[in-house]
Order: sequence, then structure tokens, then C-alpha cells
Amino acid sequence: MTITDEQGRPEPPLDGDEATTLLDFHRATLAWKCAGLDAADLRAAHPPSELTLGGLLKHLAYVEDHWFSYVLAGRERAAPFDAVDWTATPDWDWDSAADDTPERLRELWEDAVERSRAVVGEALANGDLAQRARRARLDGSTPSLRWIVVHMVEEYCRHNGHADLIRESIDGSAGE
Repeated sequence: MTITDEQGRPEPPLDGDEATTLLDFHRATLAWKCAGLDAADLRAAHPPSELTLGGLLKHLAYVEDHWFSYVLAGRERAAPFDAVDWTATPDWDWDSAADDTPERLRELWEDAVERSRAVVGEALANGDLAQRARRARLDGSTPSLRWIVVHMVEEYCRHNGHADLIRESIDGSAGE
């Protein structure tokens, strides 16, 4: 049985691995910070930063797809990330979020998270967190699943801090 807190986030199990103790909790934190907001709210920045909650959702959807599906599983990028010229537009995920509806942003992120959960589930069914990714990084190194999970926890922790500040500037909601 999964226990959830007052924001609907799963309480991490006391004896789980990095994927189950940390990653889903931080994913749920992002969902909580973006809940109930309309298009204008998802486009709102907290100056002097230009970060938006919509940009965070789209960026984290891309990062989920990149590390789990593309690097770990060796699959091709999912749409819409497969059609982006990342060299010409390295901030595409951040910049293009303003053109998306709240529903589209949430769908992109939720779909990427579900694909990531499936990839991690498949990987753990065939090995442990020490297994290596199928695709090497640009420097030629091949990260372990543990490294990828910890990196994703870092991504979410950093960006959830941003999300907390942005959300508070929108409607005064603050927490943890």
C-alpha cells in the first residue's frame, strides 16, 4: 500500500532503491507545484529569471526522455523531441513551452514519466542499478542506471526549488 502526504505525493519506502525512494516523490512534487494553473500562470516568470513552470514541465519531459529512453534504453527520441535541431535551438524545450497549452505541457511530461517508469522497470527486471546504459554520452562514457537515477533526482530537486519560488510568486502558494 502506498501512503501519500497531504499534497498527494507518495511517501518514499524506507527500504527501497534510489528509483523508488526518491524519484517518484520529486516527480510528484513538480506535479503539485504545477497543479491547477492556467496558461498565463504556466507562462509566468519570477524576475529576474525567465524560467516558467511550463518551461520546467517541458524541460523535464525532455530530460526524462533523454536519459531513460534515449541514453539508458538506446531508443530514438520521442515526439516532439525527435524533430528538434538541438544544435541550432539548444533551449527549445524552455523557449517553446509558451506556445503549448497547459494540457499539452502536462501530457508531454506525464507521457515522458510513464515511458521512463516502463524503461526503468524493464531494466530492473533484467539487472540492477549498476547496469550500463546502451548509449554513451558525448564524452564516450557510459553511465550506470544508478548514475542516471541520481542525476534525475538532482534535476528534479534543483527545478522543484525553482518551481516553489515561481508558484509562490503566482498565487502565494508555498510549501516545503
